[in-house]
Amino acid sequence: MKKITSLKILENFRVWLRFNDGAEGEVDFSSKPRTGVFVFWNDYENFRKARISDCGELIWNDQIDFCADSLWLQVTGQKPEVLLEPNQLAHA
Repeated sequence: MKKITSLKILENFRVWLRFNDGAEGEVDFSSKPRTGVFVFWNDYENFRKARISDCGELIWNDQIDFCADSLWLQVTGQKPEVLLEPNQLAHA
């Protein structure tokens, strides 16, 4: 399981992340609709309040959270299969 270890808020609804395996890169949230749970981001200052949870996920005020594994896949361009344990991959 991947964990986020560092975070920087960038402009235009983007964040830079570093993960516990050393991978790092940007994730662009600009295409997320500003409706539903994401209405919170209509005020850009709320977007800037992103933080890392105790379990290494990206969260906003306990209202919005993103799994570190899914963000790691976006940053690295890897396929989800690489996150499986070797013995699980053999049985997939």
